[in-house]
Amino acid sequence: MMSRNILVTGAAGFLGSHLCDSLLAAGHSVIGVDNLSTGNLANLQHLDREDRFSLLEKDITKPFDLGKIDYVFNFASPASPIDYTRLGVETLLVGSAGTINTLDVARKYGAGYLHASTSECYGDPEVHPQVESYWGHVNPVGPRSVYDEAKRFSEAAVMAYHRYHGVDTHLVRIFNTYGPRLQPNDGRVISNFMVQALQGEPLTIYGDGSQTRSFCYVSDLIDGILRLSRSPEHFPVNIGNPDEWTILECAREILSVTGARSEIIFHPLPQDDPTRRRPDITRAKELLGWEPKIKLRHGLEKSLEYFKACIVARPA
Repeated sequence: MMSRNILVTGAAGFLGSHLCDSLLAAGHSVIGVDNLSTGNLANLQHLDREDRFSLLEKDITKPFDLGKIDYVFNFASPASPIDYTRLGVETLLVGSAGTINTLDVARKYGAGYLHASTSECYGDPEVHPQVESYWGHVNPVGPRSVYDEAKRFSEAAVMAYHRYHGVDTHLVRIFNTYGPRLQPNDGRVISNFMVQALQGEPLTIYGDGSQTRSFCYVSDLIDGILRLSRSPEHFPVNIGNPDEWTILECAREILSVTGARSEIIFHPLPQDDPTRRRPDITRAKELLGWEPKIKLRHGLEKSLEYFKACIVARPA
């Protein structure tokens, strides 16, 4: 494959940093952009001496031009409930102005474009499993709306730039993903349970634990995203693991992997928290020849040393 000059926004984040690694491994040059509101420079520290990688601290909600770009991967956004409820207005801005500004870069240079959307576009779904043709069940004024509606606006903007300006766009709807570099304090299921188990604390379940999630290991997700970026498909494609787990089952699996003897405690379910989440990946299989390879148990084992290191690094 011919080497290209690629822009990755949100490059210091969990997914953005793994994407940078894969693009560099494929021989490309990568310009990473991040305002570091939620990104972590430690995720990119291993690239300090990589000549084909540069990182710019920049706010993409303001127009920018970094010169000729061949492809844009837009991964800039707070993504965990703790972050996007803390940075609600910023989340709306990066999903609106930030998306438009990155699309303008792609339009100016005739670059390809892939936007990281989310399963949260489906809200608390009334269709299960979730298919891309489902329009969703989202509360537009609830506490999660700053994230859900920012991502839904982004999808509309991406499709508009494709329809009206001919930009070669792609939309990936990402389902729950985990693995090394996931922030240990981000409030998501896997990171919460892993940290609590390794510290010998009770595992906290919100609700009765019967709500479901589908967990995709990060390397599987990145593989699907790169395949989509090379495809002719412009409409949204689900990328996620269709194996569905209740939150209680996930908690017990993490106790088994860590060897912890923590008790499980229950708290009230937050408003608008989805009760079910499972991707229909028929389109990904047919269009991209993709499906995940790593089962939850294996992925948790692959993530264990990272979370142990996070515990050791925490200040007493």
